[in-house]
Amino acid sequence: MFISEAMAQGASGGSGFLIQIAPLVLIFAVFYFLLIRPQQKKMKEHRAMVDSLTKGDKVITAGGLMGTIDKIIDDRIVSVQIAENVKVKVVRSTITEVISDQKSVQKK
Repeated sequence: MFISEAMAQGASGGSGFLIQIAPLVLIFAVFYFLLIRPQQKKMKEHRAMVDSLTKGDKVITAGGLMGTIDKIIDDRIVSVQIAENVKVKVVRSTITEVISDQKSVQKK
């Protein structure tokens, strides 16, 4: 008597599995479009900005230093002049923003 009831409950078919996994797929899709994809786009833009750095660009580092690129030493390191006769070596990937002259003119 109990065995036949148990088999009847387990014979619901494959649609039960799809209903159970659908919320997980939906959650993954939401995470992908709201978190993963925008982060990848932001990383790609940052990498392009870092690759396009040239001598004379005004930059801001992750540590908050503002200065002008004095010399590009290699693929990873640049020399940034932060004051007159004061130069520091900075890892390229820590440069967070390139300041254009138009922005500084608009703020004045």
